[in-house]
Amino acid sequence: MKLAISGKGGAGKTLLSALLARQFADAGYRVIAIDADPDANLGLALGIKDSSKIKPVAEMKELIQERTGTQPGEAGLYFKINPRVDDIPDKYTVQSDGIRLLVMGRPKTGGAGCYCPENAVLSALIAHLLLSRDDVVIADMAAGIEHLNRGTARAVDNLIAVTEPTQASIDTSKRVIKLAQELGISKISIVGNKIRSQEGKDFIANNFKEYNILGMLSFEESVNRAEISGSLKTEASPVLKEAVYLIFKKLTSEKNRRA
Repeated sequence: MKLAISGKGGAGKTLLSALLARQFADAGYRVIAIDADPDANLGLALGIKDSSKIKPVAEMKELIQERTGTQPGEAGLYFKINPRVDDIPDKYTVQSDGIRLLVMGRPKTGGAGCYCPENAVLSALIAHLLLSRDDVVIADMAAGIEHLNRGTARAVDNLIAVTEPTQASIDTSKRVIKLAQELGISKISIVGNKIRSQEGKDFIANNFKEYNILGMLSFEESVNRAEISGSLKTEASPVLKEAVYLIFKKLTSEKNRRA
């Protein structure tokens, strides 16, 4: 199963990514968790020690030069546009309790869509993970799902847009959905987060009537306390864990029906 999780910054997509990764790993699946959002902290959410020190693939200068034949940052020069990447998930992931974490990063020049060696490696790596691996892949994406392209997006089994019951968060999710549809992602789902009332649930449901709503996650003060204290947010709320377990069950049952 290949999942891309996106939404407005602060909506809770990183926490959902971590909780789902843990559910799949606990159920015996091989899991690769991808931190594809330069502003996300998926390693921290997974409880990986010193995760902030993990070097993103986009910053591995020697690796990029070896695979593309060109120094990182040298946009516009000749380089291999289909570099070898099949060994990267095994060599450059950090393992924790059955989950492999891969931090993608972003090219420092030209933006995410730059024609540069770094992006050639990142694009090839995403394609390999989505098209050629049997692992469960859970990608914590930036709101622009920038690492996906038309060729690889169709391999995503489900694009999950995480949204809070605010107009700004809903507008961001709608932009994510539009991008996903343009790329050819066929299965799009919604997860509501930080829900405090039935009114909040209704607000999200009324804005996404035509989409599959996988779940509504309540606002949990214990998660905020865990963030302040530096403790593990994925273990902060049994209520949240149970709600994400139900989302996991829905995802696996849907996948089995399609198979």
